[in-house]
Amino acid sequence: MSDDPRRPSLIDLFREEARNQARVLNDGLLVLDRAPTDAAALEACMRAAHSLKGAARIVGVQVGVELAHAMEDCFVAAQENRALLDGAWIDTLLRGVDIVARIGNDEDAAAHDAVSECVAALHAHMAGVTPHRSGAGGAASVPAIEPRAVREAAPTRDHANVRAAPVHDATFDQLANALRAEAASSPATQAAATTSTLSPASATAPPSPPHSAAPASATASAQSPTEPDRMLRVRADNLDRLLSLSGESLVESRWLKPFAQSMLRVKRVQRDSARALDRLHETLADLPLDPAAHSALDALRSVTAEAQQLLAERLGELESFDRRSTHLSQQLYDAALQCRMRPFGDGTGGLARMVRDVARSLGKKVRWQLIGASTQVDRDILDLLEAPLGHMLRNALDHGIEAPAVRLAHGKPEEGTLTLEARHAAGALQITVSDDGAGIDIDALRASIVRRKLASEETAARLSEAELLEFLFLPGFSLRDQVTDMSGRGVGLDVVHDVVKRVRGTVRITHEPGAGTRMQMQLPLTLSVIRSLLVDVAGEPYAIPLAHVNRTLHVSRADIELLEGHQHIAFDTRRIGVVTAHQILETAASANDSDTVCLVVIGDGPRTYGVVVDRFLGERMLVVQPLDARLGKIRNITAGALMENGDPVLIADIDDWLRSVERLVSGGTLNHAQHGGTRAAQRAARRVLVVDDSLTVRELERKLLATRGYDVTIAVDGMDGWNAVRGASFDLVITDIDMPRMDGIELVTLVKRDPQLQTLPVMIVSYKDREEDRRAGLDAGADYYLAKGSFHDEALLDAVRDLIGEAYG
Repeated sequence: MSDDPRRPSLIDLFREEARNQARVLNDGLLVLDRAPTDAAALEACMRAAHSLKGAARIVGVQVGVELAHAMEDCFVAAQENRALLDGAWIDTLLRGVDIVARIGNDEDAAAHDAVSECVAALHAHMAGVTPHRSGAGGAASVPAIEPRAVREAAPTRDHANVRAAPVHDATFDQLANALRAEAASSPATQAAATTSTLSPASATAPPSPPHSAAPASATASAQSPTEPDRMLRVRADNLDRLLSLSGESLVESRWLKPFAQSMLRVKRVQRDSARALDRLHETLADLPLDPAAHSALDALRSVTAEAQQLLAERLGELESFDRRSTHLSQQLYDAALQCRMRPFGDGTGGLARMVRDVARSLGKKVRWQLIGASTQVDRDILDLLEAPLGHMLRNALDHGIEAPAVRLAHGKPEEGTLTLEARHAAGALQITVSDDGAGIDIDALRASIVRRKLASEETAARLSEAELLEFLFLPGFSLRDQVTDMSGRGVGLDVVHDVVKRVRGTVRITHEPGAGTRMQMQLPLTLSVIRSLLVDVAGEPYAIPLAHVNRTLHVSRADIELLEGHQHIAFDTRRIGVVTAHQILETAASANDSDTVCLVVIGDGPRTYGVVVDRFLGERMLVVQPLDARLGKIRNITAGALMENGDPVLIADIDDWLRSVERLVSGGTLNHAQHGGTRAAQRAARRVLVVDDSLTVRELERKLLATRGYDVTIAVDGMDGWNAVRGASFDLVITDIDMPRMDGIELVTLVKRDPQLQTLPVMIVSYKDREEDRRAGLDAGADYYLAKGSFHDEALLDAVRDLIGEAYG
């Protein structure tokens, strides 16, 4: 075997091949379940079974050889019109597919037993198949199931024979050659791509019949046997880092445009100077000046004209570079973003099988449709969708689509239709599950709400249809009174709701009585980029994901009413509570005395609130930058981003905001917004110098302190900090230890040795949490040592208050 640990083992490669062929078999059998004589599906299944048999033989997995051999016999019999694959036969073959998907260890007793049972069942189906007859004399030629010795010795039906030589000790490249040889005998199957960093290529899928909707995972572009579709194994965090860097590159490239515009202003100033010089020359032309003065003036005019020409040329070059740089950065970002995207069909491969199995268990006939299998979806979103889609489909099968007899009684075809569709629309991903069943019984839903004491009978009677349908997403809610294998536990649609909220999406249900139900999820195209509303709170920008913004309003202070100690405004025929973002974020209160306030409506249902902010700054597309995991969970903040000018902005965690509001409400500590804010900001605040070479850490510390009213200055390393303390007056210095040019220990030592600075409090905030590091910092003269490993916002603020008190003491 190869010594390279990155290379997969032979059995790992076989398992990958088995999973690929299982997908092909699964998709083909689902087609055959509806159209048993479909030639393309039969051919694809036969070749997949044949290729699986060859791969199993190469690595010596005998149980795989036996199972694939039996399945291949069935497909060959169906191709030669000697057998018709009915539902029971398809069930047995699908059980075989399930075994294929997890097979790979020929010493596993459970695998032996499962294969033996499945092979025996397939042989039982084949027992009644008429032996193949020759066309010449009509005499029987080859029996339906040949003795194994004969089949192993002779070539298998127009395919080259594969030698059954165990190669457990072969090298990775030897296996690649063997798999390519197998692929050569089966042109419809791709060879595994095998270099030191490549994974096996997916098998080529059968061409989908016009009436079927095969998942994208079952199809691939045609590849020649000598040019496999190479797939590179890359760590997900590396891709995320690449996307983050490309996003920063895109942000940086956009800095050039405002710079170029500022240079245009320089050009206008220079042009005005040249015109003023021309007017001066005209004024002095008739005066009896020294010839040398006229000569100097002419030279100045010439230099000014040359400078103007040079500036115009350089500006043209800058604008051209700006266009190229922005275009290139955009292409880089788009390419990096595409690495995160996968076809929707990749995450829905097992749904068609699940629909078939559930429908059969319920005694219903259902036609499955998948639309938009090639729609690109963020891989993180696609991974989260498996459980919600499964719940939605089972819900539609159990509650929506009627039994065949009921459908016929209502004039419908006995076969129902269940459709899953994915598409991009209006800058979002829309996923829809629809059926042509009975719809939702609104009267039964209203009765169930009352019976479960979720609303009084009078309240339920006043609720609109849309409001009633929202109850379906509540945890534990079900329209079934009894628990069955499918329904009744109230676990299902609440899972859908939770996942949708987690990815900042929305979900809604519509229905038409007797005609069907439609559930639509609207999700972001990617979790890496979000559309956000930028707001100003205490002089700092914050981003609120637009998916969580119900409305933005300018509200008169006179319209904010105080009821039972709580503030309210009228909103959409009801009243909602009003809070200030300053209290949520614990920032200094606003000094705004205007007659109107800016209000952002967030939340839904009874948890809807209006949040007062200082200003609306507009809408932005932001590249999400995760916060350093070592900082832990920052309350009310979910991530960060960079704006177009390079300034950092924190992205609000709206779920945290809502929880903060509820704590404030329950504690009765809400401030009122009917009147202008305090004038605290006008008083002189205590000054703090933050010294840290990490952009993330110093920006976090700066925001935490600034939102509490402190006047914060930042320095990027110890030398920068030393220059700052000598040039301005500060009440406190907060410094890291490990920094370039001058570390934190040196900075503390210099400060404490300086007669004019030795009384200045200094706090060390460092990832170094060893006792010797703490002792070194305190010995150097530090007044406080805080470890970043246990760092959180309150710990820092408490330490600052201990050293210098509140911002406005």
